[in-house]
Amino acid sequence: MAAPEGAPALVLAVPGTPSAATRSLVEEVVSIARSELPGLDARIGYLEGDDAEFSTLQSVLTHAAEERAERFEQARAAGADVVEPDGPVAVVVPLLAGPDSALLRRVRQAVMDSRVAADLTDVLGPHPLLAEALHVRLSEAGLARADRARLFTVATAADGIILASVGGDEAVQAAGITGMLLAARLAVPVMAAALDEEGAIAAIAEQLRSSGSQQLALAPYLIGPELDPGLLDEAAKEADCSAAEALGPYPAIGKLALAKYTAALGIAPPQQQGAPVR
Repeated sequence: MAAPEGAPALVLAVPGTPSAATRSLVEEVVSIARSELPGLDARIGYLEGDDAEFSTLQSVLTHAAEERAERFEQARAAGADVVEPDGPVAVVVPLLAGPDSALLRRVRQAVMDSRVAADLTDVLGPHPLLAEALHVRLSEAGLARADRARLFTVATAADGIILASVGGDEAVQAAGITGMLLAARLAVPVMAAALDEEGAIAAIAEQLRSSGSQQLALAPYLIGPELDPGLLDEAAKEADCSAAEALGPYPAIGKLALAKYTAALGIAPPQQQGAPVR
């Protein structure tokens, strides 16, 4: 399957302060989406961009609209029988695993300020592929078995997981849904807590320990750009446990962003398969 000719652009709305590391992460996510759908016009807009090194979401949408109008005028000038495009210029996909009302308000405001016809999708989760990604990040950190079907042990494997989110109660509830899927994969209790709420991580750690878990692990239900530097380390110290890396450019992130795009356009998404639950 390839992107339809003249299809709207997929614009990733990236939260957080832009950096070289953020750019690398997001470009890898975009590369994954393009590999799944050849011909995809994928672009990156930063909520806190500067329009010099990091283009703002508003300017990316404006440029996409200008380029579409220019293509139409060029085709008409060349004598082609073309119809003026009237659908959305872009589909904006927030690069967030879970809901964050403050960030989503800023995304909506940037779309409105651009005065460009654009569709805005939901965030990427909850989704089984995110549970897979969390499992992989935990196993990479030596905090979970990579495959429960194989008879080997990981000495540092956690017997209780704290799923850390940002964005308030709504984000914690959404993380909890993916947490249930992760618990089924690992066969250990998983509880979600707000990384940006003072004392929340420590409270969940105490709850897990009081129910019998002795070796805890912190799993960020976060892609990365939305995470304040140092916040994860502080939470791990607060809970007295080790932490896995954020989800980052795990392949599922690009696939889910593309799935949001294709669903918004009503076109068939590529086949998506996660690893089987073992």
